[in-house]
Amino acid sequence: MRAALLIVLGLVIGILGTVFTMRALSERNPFPEALMVTMGFHRHQLGQAVKGQRCEAATNFDQLQHMQMIAADIPAAFPDAPQPFKDLAGKLHTSLQTAVQSAPTDCPALAAALKPVDQVCQECHQQYR
Repeated sequence: MRAALLIVLGLVIGILGTVFTMRALSERNPFPEALMVTMGFHRHQLGQAVKGQRCEAATNFDQLQHMQMIAADIPAAFPDAPQPFKDLAGKLHTSLQTAVQSAPTDCPALAAALKPVDQVCQECHQQYR
C-alpha cells in the first residue's frame, strides 16, 4: 500500500512538473529566433544566387533591403543583450546599409557586398550563439 502511494505521488509530481515546464517553454518569446531564421533565409537566397550565377540587380536589392530591415529589429528582439552585442547589431545594420547603397548588379559585386555582412555575422555568432 505504501509503495503504491509513493508511486502515485511520484507520478503526480512528475506530471505537474511537466505541465509547468511546458507552459514556461510555450510562453517564451519566439521573436529573436524568428528574426535570425528570417535573416538566414535571405542570406541563403543571396548565397544561392551567387553560386548559381543568377544575380539580378532587382532581386539582390530586395533581399539586401529585407536583411537591412531585419537588422534594424535586432536591438528590439534582444532588449537585455549586452552592449557589445548591440554594437555588433549596429555594425551589421551599417554593413547592410552599405551593401544596399552599393546596389550590386552582378555576382562578383554581390559577393563583395556580402563579405562585410558575413564577417559581422560570424563575429557575433562566435561570441553569442
